[in-house]
Amino acid sequence: MKQSERETSEAMRNNAVDLQTLFSNPIFLSALFSLLIAQFMKAVISLVKARREALREAMLIFFWRTGGMPSSHSAVAISISAAVALTQGFSDLFIVSLFLSLIVIRDALGVRRSAGLQSKVLNKLGNDLSLRLGIKYDSVKEVHGHTWPEVLVGSVLGFCIAFAFCRL
Repeated sequence: MKQSERETSEAMRNNAVDLQTLFSNPIFLSALFSLLIAQFMKAVISLVKARREALREAMLIFFWRTGGMPSSHSAVAISISAAVALTQGFSDLFIVSLFLSLIVIRDALGVRRSAGLQSKVLNKLGNDLSLRLGIKYDSVKEVHGHTWPEVLVGSVLGFCIAFAFCRL
């Protein structure tokens, strides 16, 4: 075997080991499953609340939409912080993850929610003016933030998933 073939083979083995390490890491798994479960719950809740929505709408919610019950932002952020605390104690990494989690939650509750409410009012005003004056109005994107109950449920979900991956 040539030197370059050995190096390529070694690099492929290292990549496989790296992926195996990643997919067995409880912090990674907690974050990934918190995101997937929160988004799945959000899609199911949306389908139950508005029975007329199609499967396509549920898939859009699952893969893309923000806002709604539960907060996937909070679920992921808290699951990372909890998993770090459960695996490494109250380390420097935990402190960093905790404060980043607080920033994410504050953003989901405050900034993004306010921006969403403002864009909704702006779109209503623009559409009303468009009808009255006959001018074209292009709606702005409505970003959906979260309410306190959505953040609380997302946070509890994230903690429970982290606990399951780190302790069970």
